[in-house]
Amino acid sequence: MNRHLTDESPLVSILIPAYNHEDFVERCLDSVLEDPYPAKEIVIIDDGSTDKTAERIAAWIGRHGHEVPCEFVQRDNRGIATTLNELAARARGELLRIGASDDYFLPGGLRTLVRYLHEHPRKGAVIGDSIVVDRDGRKIHDSGMCDLHRADKRDYRSDEGIRRAVISRWAVGGPVTLLRRSELETVARWTEGLRIDDWDLFLRLAARDALGFVDARVCAYRLHGRNISKTKHRATRILHLEESRDVAMRRLPLFDEPSRTLLRAQIHYIGAKIAFLQAQYRHVAVRLACYATLRLRWYLHLPGPHPRAERV
Repeated sequence: MNRHLTDESPLVSILIPAYNHEDFVERCLDSVLEDPYPAKEIVIIDDGSTDKTAERIAAWIGRHGHEVPCEFVQRDNRGIATTLNELAARARGELLRIGASDDYFLPGGLRTLVRYLHEHPRKGAVIGDSIVVDRDGRKIHDSGMCDLHRADKRDYRSDEGIRRAVISRWAVGGPVTLLRRSELETVARWTEGLRIDDWDLFLRLAARDALGFVDARVCAYRLHGRNISKTKHRATRILHLEESRDVAMRRLPLFDEPSRTLLRAQIHYIGAKIAFLQAQYRHVAVRLACYATLRLRWYLHLPGPHPRAERV
């Protein structure tokens, strides 16, 4: 398909990792066509689905493959981070839109995100807001950031505010992100082996002040009872929290003060959640005391304790 590309209409690769979303994946793909942005391609991998997701994708491409360039791969399950890295490697666009096969895009959102990066050449990525819908597509919330995650959008108006928000109040849900390929290569792509991969990536982006925000609803984030980040299974929640704590500890050296102290505080807060789920209530109290102390040091911009003393 011939497309006229300009500085403001670079090729965008829509990256869609698909897994067991037979009821939703066609709506996701339809929404790519509904967005009027002219220069786009779809790269989609079925990551070992055990339902009819792959069949639905193949049927959709059979109907609409002449309307938008598509590359579809079906293979065994390798996990979300590995799949995202493979999607990025297969993409041809200089900009990468991160999708999800159970969510869908809103018309005009792609142009809004592209325009932001065009107007802010020093930013490597941008996020927007979402609406929240149920499994049948009925709107539950007008703002995923505010109504679902209780975020204050004023935090996203500055680099310091974005660092604070990414560290202490993770409020990004759904396919709201547009990345420059060059920026993704700079931060070493997704860390394979993680179950919840996005916080790790955004910590690395925020540490470099590479992340921007546009206050626009660019996608629909679907809650359907099987979202991995919304599980109520205690052992799984503990596993996810332990992974988040490990990610935070690994990314501490990337941050300068006072953001490093704030991330240390968050590590203790995550530890308190883990201890609560494990019914270790004395440890909850200790972790919360450390959290409060470090939050105060961060607020007052005081030097934090030596990491060895903190561990003791």
